[in-house]
Amino acid sequence: MDSFSTRLPHVVTRSDLATLLTPTYGEAQSVDDEEAYDRLTQALASSDLQDELYASLSEALAAHLGPRTDEGALLDKLSKRVSARKGRMKPADSSKVAALLVRVNLLLGLAPDSMRPVMESERGRASLKEALRAMGTHLVRELLK
Repeated sequence: MDSFSTRLPHVVTRSDLATLLTPTYGEAQSVDDEEAYDRLTQALASSDLQDELYASLSEALAAHLGPRTDEGALLDKLSKRVSARKGRMKPADSSKVAALLVRVNLLLGLAPDSMRPVMESERGRASLKEALRAMGTHLVRELLK
């Protein structure tokens, strides 16, 4: 995992990731928050998906480093905001994170298998990379406001 910090998975746990992604997934899939959270928890059992999400958070956090903000201070602020913002996150623009939603649904067996080769193609990998970047940016913006 290209990580901003080895502390990141402790600051934003797998359960936190599921909670933070719930509004976006729930809105995009037209399911209630409980169902969205359950699905995300199941999908996040994949260490690959977790690593991809942590890498996207790392990239977005790195953009917030500055002369007066170091990694430790930023992670401390993030830690406080994760608990404070639970249940009050706005959903990300589903058109920007659509490839990530497809990836989640493939892991859950909810997307048609015909989507797998599309997602594994060069274009699909590029779309997923952009979707992960958009999700990381969205989460960091929401958490640090």
